[in-house]
Amino acid sequence: MSGRSTDDPAATAAATRREPTEAAVRDRLDRVTDPELDESIVALEYIDEIAIEGETVTVDFTLPTAWCSPAFAWMMATDARDEIETLESVDTATIRLHEHMHETEITEGVNQRQSFAETFPDADGGVAEIRATLDQKARLARQYEAINALTDAGLDPEQIVDLTEPDIELSDESAIVYVRNSAVAVAVSREPIAEYLQKARTVGLYREEEPVFRDPEGEPIDPERFAVVQKRARLASVNMSGQGNICDALNEARRAEDRPPLSELDH
Repeated sequence: MSGRSTDDPAATAAATRREPTEAAVRDRLDRVTDPELDESIVALEYIDEIAIEGETVTVDFTLPTAWCSPAFAWMMATDARDEIETLESVDTATIRLHEHMHETEITEGVNQRQSFAETFPDADGGVAEIRATLDQKARLARQYEAINALTDAGLDPEQIVDLTEPDIELSDESAIVYVRNSAVAVAVSREPIAEYLQKARTVGLYREEEPVFRDPEGEPIDPERFAVVQKRARLASVNMSGQGNICDALNEARRAEDRPPLSELDH
């Protein structure tokens, strides 16, 4: 009798693996953000095409400009690859960048599993430091929105700076915040609170039983400096929002039907 035994776990797993769906792939891509804007590359409409063939997924994407930072483009490409490959039905994800001055280097480097330094040996610094700086900026911007939601709900600075992870309960639609030793519960919008906590975890500031909101240096907020910290957080939020508006306009212009070919624009 030829062929693999049906008792072979590998054969059984291979037989039961289903081809990934475009919806599942897009959901993973929605978790990837433009590091400068802290917004999903799906929402920003960077994704051109998703192709699925068996257990292989190919994603084509284009950024708003041809001169977007190669480090930023690299982060988005590698994050997209890694997110897609978390799907059990995916063996390999191939990411292809288009209409960028370093599209060849980034596409080849990412898909050959090289590091940024291997692809760009002359680059000044690596992506880890850049990512950490941008994550901290995004954390501040998200904190600004979360604290605004809490102040709008009636919490004062002293209550806000003392909040810890056990004081916040996330449901599908809202965040329940317990104050005054859990004697009072306040419901606020879930999104700004959940998004802030997610980014706080990313940057390593999410510590149980310790204040969840921090100053730009990562220290607990002194109530007397609350307004100053919130002002600095607002600047981060405004900066990211402004950059987002610029990128939206550039992206819309790049995708316009009457736009000349890229070769006519850049050469």
